[in-house]
Amino acid sequence: MSELFKVTDSLIISNARAACKKDSLMAEGVTCCINVSKTQPFPDIDVQKLRIPVFDDPLQKLSEYFDQCVELIDSTIKSGGKCLVYCKHGRSRSATICIAYLIKHRKMSLKDAFQMVKAVRPSIEPNEGFWSQLESYEKSLQPNN
Repeated sequence: MSELFKVTDSLIISNARAACKKDSLMAEGVTCCINVSKTQPFPDIDVQKLRIPVFDDPLQKLSEYFDQCVELIDSTIKSGGKCLVYCKHGRSRSATICIAYLIKHRKMSLKDAFQMVKAVRPSIEPNEGFWSQLESYEKSLQPNN
């Protein structure tokens, strides 16, 4: 069984251990990796890579990176690629980024986006700080704000 969980056909979430399994990434056709951690390794594979240097701490300002990440995911998908988003455990940081993408580019509510990611990876649990940042992000994207 794959440890790469497909949020959409082109957006994948995992933990760092699974993200470094080169054969799985190549088989899945991953073309971009977003590593949402300060210390986890990148896979040894020739793909576009972005590191978001935050800890899984409610006080970390992950929201500062939302637009950069969601635009990279969107451009990767629009160019026919697949984007893997991961952090150490694949539960909080990476889930937060996937949810932010769904809110902005799929025009989903925070609740629906959370449920969509949780349906494919039941262990997700954005920390309370990241959750409140997602709430603010959702509000900021609403018309007439």
